Amino acid sequence: MRFGPVARGLLSYVPALNDLLPSKTGGHTDSARYCYGVWMKHLTLLRANGFPAIPQTIAELGPGESLGVGLCALLSGSSHYVGLDVIAHSNPESNQSILNELVPLFHGRAPNPDKGWPEFSSYLDERMFPSHILTEEALHQALDPKRVEAIRRAVTAPSPQDPITAEYKAPWFDPRVIEEGSVDLVVSHSVLEHVVDLPGTYQSLYQWVKHGGWMSHQIDFKSHGLSTRWNGYRTCSDRLWEITLGRRPFMINRQPASVHLRLIQEAGFRLVTHQKYMRQDGIRRNELAPRWADLSEEDLNCSGMYVIATK
Repeated sequence: MRFGPVARGLLSYVPALNDLLPSKTGGHTDSARYCYGVWMKHLTLLRANGFPAIPQTIAELGPGESLGVGLCALLSGSSHYVGLDVIAHSNPESNQSILNELVPLFHGRAPNPDKGWPEFSSYLDERMFPSHILTEEALHQALDPKRVEAIRRAVTAPSPQDPITAEYKAPWFDPRVIEEGSVDLVVSHSVLEHVVDLPGTYQSLYQWVKHGGWMSHQIDFKSHGLSTRWNGYRTCSDRLWEITLGRRPFMINRQPASVHLRLIQEAGFRLVTHQKYMRQDGIRRNELAPRWADLSEEDLNCSGMYVIATK
């Protein structure tokens, strides 16, 4: 483990110093182009695996610095979005700025920025745009000036009675925060590796999603800067990990891909597809802390997973 993360964990026990720790999530959702690329990736891969249409109601776990991914969904034709965070990071001003940058990207059918793995460019047209999903007719309706103005109102002065809504709930700890069986799609991007209560979270997702609804998650199993090697956190004893975490509400949960797949199915979802990104340049088995002694080779070498499931 690097000394810096351990020191920050120790500082979190001192209230006066804890306030000085960075408050940003470390993500990239303060960039409109990043949010645009993330949404296009999930939307494209969902359609490639049988998702039927633009979802009317979408929930996102961990939107971070902005509701940019949700705004992309609304600009694609969705009507209702709910973003859920453990700590409030987003604010109306940043969301308004992101929306202002997103609208011309959609009007211009902007090519997708390279979002890396999993690759999805083979599903896009020559402009690197998912025109088979976001057709000219669909975008003409979704980007109607009156509709864009309604999205703007949803960001700045939300009302549950409006035909287009954008809600932000932070913190959320109770599954009743969303009406049972009301969500068409749940998405998350590099978020579920941070969740403390994974079983409870997957059960909440199952409660929110309507029958026939879907979810799409990209999960990052790398160290997020906590260790010099991408999976070096698995060399860390439970006691050292406890010190590193400190009193911070989340960091990474260290759960491997197999645990996520098991919990998804135990919650009641049916797996549609999953892809794993494998690496051989991490720690060796003889370096594992006792907690991870029985970890499979596949889990040891899996640095990322993309998974789609349905209810």
